[in-house]
Amino acid sequence: MQIPLFLLLGLCAVLQAQQVSVKDKLTGFIGQEVILPCTITNQDPNVHVSQIMWMKDGVNVVAYSPVLGTHPSDAAHFQLLEPSENNATLRILNVRATDEGEYVCEATTFPHGNRNAATALTVKAMPQNSAVVSSGVVAGDQEQVVATCRSANGRPPPGITWQTSLAGNVSNTVTNNSDGTSTVVSQYLTKPTWTADGMPILCIINYESTETPIPLKLSVQYPPMATVDGFDDNWHLNRKGAYLSCVGRGNPPPTSYTWKTADGSPLPSSVRAQNNILYVDEVDERVNRTFLCVVTNALGSREFRQDVFVREHAVLAQTNAGAIAGGVIGGILFLLLLAAIIFIVIKRGGLQNKKDRGTYNPKTRVFGTGKPSQEFTYQDDGELDKPLKSSGPMRDSGLSPSLGEEEEEEERMKYKVLEDDEEEERFNEVGPMLQLRPHPQHDSYLDDDMESQNDGSFISRTAVYV
Repeated sequence: MQIPLFLLLGLCAVLQAQQVSVKDKLTGFIGQEVILPCTITNQDPNVHVSQIMWMKDGVNVVAYSPVLGTHPSDAAHFQLLEPSENNATLRILNVRATDEGEYVCEATTFPHGNRNAATALTVKAMPQNSAVVSSGVVAGDQEQVVATCRSANGRPPPGITWQTSLAGNVSNTVTNNSDGTSTVVSQYLTKPTWTADGMPILCIINYESTETPIPLKLSVQYPPMATVDGFDDNWHLNRKGAYLSCVGRGNPPPTSYTWKTADGSPLPSSVRAQNNILYVDEVDERVNRTFLCVVTNALGSREFRQDVFVREHAVLAQTNAGAIAGGVIGGILFLLLLAAIIFIVIKRGGLQNKKDRGTYNPKTRVFGTGKPSQEFTYQDDGELDKPLKSSGPMRDSGLSPSLGEEEEEEERMKYKVLEDDEEEERFNEVGPMLQLRPHPQHDSYLDDDMESQNDGSFISRTAVYV
C-alpha cells in the first residue's frame, strides 16, 4: 500500500517541527566532569513535550517531566542543567571509566510520540609520567636495572621507548588498574661499567600522538681511578719546585689520598705529601725511586705508581721555533740536493750526446740497421790465407785472391756503406765479418790508413766486408 505524497510531505514537516539535537562524539577525562548537550526543537504549538530521558546502554540515568521534575539514578553523578521542554543538557560529575559508552537523549511528545538522538562518550585519563635512575648500581659483569620510566593511570595505555648509546635491554610491564586506567613501567637493563657513569639516557612516553621526553644521567658506582701528573722526565739534581699530582675520580668520589714509596721505605725528607700533591723541595738522588699514590673511596682503595728518574744535568727542551727552523733548513737542503742531481744528469746527458756525434764508429758508418745482433769478426794474418765463406762478387773456388786483385778490391770497398737491402739481408744471414787485410809496406799509406780510437788502439780505415 503506497502512502500518498501529501501524507509524506506532512510527516516530514512534523519531523522537522520536533527535532532532538546532540553532539555525535564527546571525550571526558577520569576525575573531571563532562557536559552532554541536548536541545528539543518544537515549532508546532499543538505539540507538547511530556518527558525527556537520558539513557546509557538502554538503562535510564536521568528523567525530566515538566510536571514531575527531575529524577536522576545517581544524583551525585548525573545532573540536568536548567531542564525544560526545550533543553535537557546532561552533566556527568567525577567521570569514571565506566561512564564510557553511548548516551541517548529521548523526548516524548504528545501526540506525535518519541524523538531521540545519540552521543558517543569516550573516557580517557592523562597519565602521570616519571623517570629515575637506579641508585646503588655497581660496575660489574651482571646485567642490572640502571633506569626506570613510569607512566601511571593512563587511558588508553601509553607507550614507552628509550634512546641511548649504551647497549642494553628493555623490560616493559603493563598493569590494568581497577578504575579502568593502566600503568606502564619500562626498565632499562645493562652490564654497567665505570665508563657508563654520567652517560645520558632518554625516556620517551608516547600518549595520544604526543611525545613526552624525560632526560636522565646514569649513576654507576666504581672503585677509584687515578692518574699521576707532574713528572716531565727532566728532574735533575738540585731542581727546585717539582711535584707530583694524583688526580683521582670515582663514584662515590675519593675520600683520601696517601703517598708512599714502592719499596716500603719512608718518604725522603726532601718531599712533602699534602693531600693529593707530593711536593719536592729540591731534587736529589733520594728522589730517584718509584712513588705510589693510594686513592680511597667507599668501595675500596687502589694504588697508582710513578717512576721518577733523576738526571745529573738538565735536558734542554727543543722549542717549537727551533723545530720549525730545522724543518725549513732541512727542506731547503733537500731541494738544493735535488737540483744538483738534476743538473748533473742533464749535463752528463749533453756530454754523452756530443761524444757520440764526434766518435768514429765503424758499425754505425757501415751498417745502418743498428741491429744489436750484428758483430764484427777480426781475423789475423794467419787466417787470411784460409778460404773465406762469402757470396756475391767475392765467391770463387775457395782460393784467396791475388795481391793485386785484393788491393783493387780494397780500394773499391774503402768507406763504402752497404745500403742495398738485399746485400744487407745477405750480410745478416751470413753474419757480418770485418777482416783486416795485409797492405803493401808503404809508410805513407799506412799513416793515412790507420785511425786512432778512443780506447788508445788503432784500426785501419780500409775494411773488406764479406
